[in-house]
This record gives sequence, C-alpha cells and structure tokens, in this order.
Amino acid sequence: MNKPNILLIMIDQLRFDTLGFMGHKVVKTPHIDSLAGQGVIFNKAYSSCPSCIPARAALFTGLSQKNHKRVGYADGIHWTYENTLPELLAKQGYYTQCVGKMHVSPLRNNLGFHNVDLHDGYLHFYRKETTPSYENQKVADDYYYWLKNELGIEADTTDTGIDCNSWVARPWPYEEKYHPTNWVTTKSIDFLRKRDRDKLFFLMSSYIRPHPPFDAPSYYFDLYKNVDIPESTIGDWVDEEIIQNVPKHFASDISPNDKELIRQAKIGYYACITHLDHQIGRLIQELIERQLYDNTLIVFASDHGELLMDHNMFRKSMAYEGSSHIPFFISGGYNALQCISNSVCNSIVELRDILPTLVDYVGGDIPKNIDGQSLLPLIKDPNKEIREYLHGEHAYGNKSNHFIVTKKDKYIWFCKTGKEQYFDLENDTMEEKDLIHNENYKDRIDILRKYLIEELKDREECFTDGKALIPIKQEKYFLN
Repeated sequence: MNKPNILLIMIDQLRFDTLGFMGHKVVKTPHIDSLAGQGVIFNKAYSSCPSCIPARAALFTGLSQKNHKRVGYADGIHWTYENTLPELLAKQGYYTQCVGKMHVSPLRNNLGFHNVDLHDGYLHFYRKETTPSYENQKVADDYYYWLKNELGIEADTTDTGIDCNSWVARPWPYEEKYHPTNWVTTKSIDFLRKRDRDKLFFLMSSYIRPHPPFDAPSYYFDLYKNVDIPESTIGDWVDEEIIQNVPKHFASDISPNDKELIRQAKIGYYACITHLDHQIGRLIQELIERQLYDNTLIVFASDHGELLMDHNMFRKSMAYEGSSHIPFFISGGYNALQCISNSVCNSIVELRDILPTLVDYVGGDIPKNIDGQSLLPLIKDPNKEIREYLHGEHAYGNKSNHFIVTKKDKYIWFCKTGKEQYFDLENDTMEEKDLIHNENYKDRIDILRKYLIEELKDREECFTDGKALIPIKQEKYFLN
C-alpha cells in the first residue's frame, strides 16, 4: 500500500460522549459523525494523565506518564525527548506542519515539526509581566499577533470577560472569521494550498475549543438556547454540600450552585462543539476539492474530557469518565484506510498509542523505548485487544489520584488521603454508584489494587512497599 497523507485532528477538552455518533441526545456533530462512520471507533480510549500538558506529552512521545515525566499540569519545564511524532514521520519523508495548540515549553519549541502556526489559547504562565518579550504570548503566539494586526486594536480572547478555565459562557464578540476555531481551519487550508506537492504531508490541526472560554459565535448559542439540556450525573457518593458556599469565580473546578449558570455553561460548551464540527467540515471539504481526501489517513482525538458538572465537578484532572475518557477514531479516504466502515473496537487504548500506530502505518521502525502500542492489529480486527488495563494518574493537590481502568470497571486511589473508589462500568457507565465497600466486588477490587501496586512499585514517591498502597504527603508533578 502506498503511504497516505496524514491529518491529525486534535481537540482540547472534548468529552467522549458529547458527539452524535456516541449517542448524545442534544449535541449535533454531523461532520465528525460522518468521519467516524467511515473508520474504526475506539470506544474505550482514555487519557492517562488528563490535562493539557501531560496528555500532549503522551501524544508526541508515545510514552507513559511515568516515562515522559509529566504527571500533572505545570508550565515552564523544558521539553527534551529522544523521539517525537513529527520527527519520526519526517524521517519517513513527510513534511510536518502543526496549526494551533502545542502547549510545550519553551513556547516556540517546534518539537520536530518543520513549521508551526501557533495558538495555545490563553496561558497564564506566559502572560506574566516578568516573562521575557520573546516568550510573551501576545508576541510569540501567531494567532494573537494576527488578531491584533487584523483588528487594529489590543484584541484578545479575554475581551468577553471570561477566564480560560471558567464555566461562564457568552458569545464571541467579533466576526466569526476572527474566532480561534476558524483560524485553525483557515491556516490548515492555507497549508494545503502552499504545500510541496511532491511530498507527503502530516498536518496536525489542533483546536482549542471546546476548552473554555465557552465563546462560540452567537449562531451556535442560538442552536441550543431553547433545547432541553440533560441533567448532570451526580453519584450517590457525592457530598452535594460541597457547592453550597462556593463563590461564582474564575477557574473553578467545582460546579456553580446556580442552575441557570449550569444551563448556560452547557449551552456554551455544546455551542463550541458544533462550531468546531462545522469548521472540521470546512477542512474536510477542502481535502475533497483538492483531491487529497481519498489518500489521507485521518486521526481524531481529544487530549482529555470535561466533567461539565458531573458529580458537582468542572474541568478535568480527575479519574472519572467525564475527565479521562476521550473520543478517538481513525478514519480516512478509501485508499488510506482499508477497513470495515463504522467498526467499533472496545480494547483499552491511550494517546500514547498514536505515535507507534502512525509510524507503523507508514512503514517506519517504532523506537524500542516506546510505551504505546500500534493499533494496526485493531484496525484489521476490531475484536482484538492490546492491553488488559491502563494505569492513569494526575498530581492535583489534595485530589491527586491514580486509577486502573479496564473494559468493564475502574479502581481509583487518592494518594494524599488514601481514599479508594470502585465502579462497575459495564452496568454503571457514568459512575453513579461507588462499590468500594460492596463485599460482592472485594476480590475484583483486590486484583485492580494489585495492578496499581505493581505499576507504582518503582516510583520514587514511595507510593507502595510492594504489598500495600501508602498515602504520601507531597506528590511530585515531575519525576527527576
């Protein structure tokens, strides 16, 4: 088979279940649904360290969080890796281009891409007054630089008054063509126009929305303003009093205690998703018109999910399904992906598997130190499995957590407090019932706990003595 072009559509903070093909009753995503229906849907895909930086470390390196050493969110730590996805594809003759979010350090680290048109979204770390001018985001980020020049003012994504981690929602204040989602598509199309026709391309179109701010153009808000919005899932283990006295502030990880604000947040999130879908449709149409679609392999994934008020929580970094379970499929034109359309694979897969899959697909040698596994056997036979379980974690203060997830269940351990949880995902897909003290599951819980002990036995944080899990006082965001 001839090598295909490759389009990686990377999304930020998209829940696994807020897509039409995943059965959502409200959100409309016709273009994404169409792509998914032409390929293999990985129904049990997870982000093992569910926040922006560590998730992208897994994507770009093919390593587990233990080995890429990002076990939580922290900016300003230099990225230096032996192998990266764009470097490995470049060795196979691909011209590699990223448009949109990288979220690496330093800000203009191209990580092996031949070229990057950068927009990382609002990054607090690079907005500080002490940041050197060459690292200041408004100068170094291509979108912000472009936006200012286009509008002739100090335009910014903060002009709505919404923080980049807030559940507050309101429509985009400028023309739609100036929105970051449109910009990523426009610059991706521009790359297709300017590319060297004699070279295969690897294009990563990396969108920031539906990561907050929830600021889609007003057209998309209008689509959902009169729709019955589904209620959030609240487990029987949740202390509902936690939200009673929470102030309505920026960057909250807790749900607001105002039902109307919850409704507005969900409308804003859904609006961003449909806006994203339409822009992806625009990009796919360009591939078709340029007669590239039939020979382009398309990978679609999100870095992590969004809790979206489930269990009274907002944002990510937790082990729960809304945060760690991600949408992921591999699709493409007839000549690029020869498989049974609309296939579903239930093997546990992770972002680290994308690198070895793409390198394997184009005939390259997968580096020996890679933790991810090629998904080619699953594309050929979706009934196969590549791993029994996945170990995930996130350093997150008092909520720092580790989890073991399988096709049918999940065990969670909070390493600062020692709290444990167990969920039967086969019968309780959204984790409404914590069965950790249910005697009927004791043996199964013991098995999953032993898996976690085995995963952590050599970690310098001393999470375990090899026999039991040991709570720690201070977690490390990065391993030395």
